[in-house]
Amino acid sequence: MSKVFALNEGFYSVDQSKEFKPFNPVLDDPKSRPASIFVHVQPFLVELKDDLILLDTGLGYRNAEGELIIHANIIKEGYNPNDVTKVVMSHLHFDHAGGMMMHNGNNWEPSFPNADYYIQSDELAFALSKESKSYRREPLEQLRRYTGLHLMEGDGWINSSISFEITGAHCPFHQTIKIMEDGTTFFYGGDIMPEAIQVIRRFIAKYDFDGRLAMEWRERYAKLAVEESWKCLMYHDHKHGIVEFEYFETGIRIKSSLNQYSNE
Repeated sequence: MSKVFALNEGFYSVDQSKEFKPFNPVLDDPKSRPASIFVHVQPFLVELKDDLILLDTGLGYRNAEGELIIHANIIKEGYNPNDVTKVVMSHLHFDHAGGMMMHNGNNWEPSFPNADYYIQSDELAFALSKESKSYRREPLEQLRRYTGLHLMEGDGWINSSISFEITGAHCPFHQTIKIMEDGTTFFYGGDIMPEAIQVIRRFIAKYDFDGRLAMEWRERYAKLAVEESWKCLMYHDHKHGIVEFEYFETGIRIKSSLNQYSNE
């Protein structure tokens, strides 16, 4: 049995300050956010036989009731955040890692205290190596002290169901995650494959560390996704969450798109 849920955190505008400001496409005027890009944020919750896995953790923002949005979204799907067993990170940019730790008084503590956290060792070292608006140093410093932290080295396997591969390209030590159970493969490309449109069209993003390399990885993964019928999880896609692709006469297109999936 496998289930996957796209945990929708909504739209945000981002300018050179790297501050993510909530944006309502219906009510807000894009012209009021000059020099901004507009992004959708949605981590993924994956239930396997023996694990409840969170793939990236969103922004770590709170709702009007003071609850972490990612906690509220997990509860809405019928789960308890304390039941998450693994938090697996593609990389540590704030829009993906803000929800790993939560501020409690003067301290930072894990947002998922019963989970093991899996992070590329070099990504954490890079995030802490210099001042950057893309990373938040204080919670990452506190995370280093967490007994449930597992630092990953290169490519490999967490267990017999979960593998990871370093791509770089978006940031120097970005990784992708593949989960396989009961004949189904879920592929999480993080910011290498964040939107379906980037798979369908040849796309080089200016925000990538190496945009051409990111495009090459995307094309490689898209080919495998079609040939092996992967369910692809799209972190920044406001229209699509869990996507299957297929070939057609002039390229690749979306075969199916869901926000929840179950193979029960």
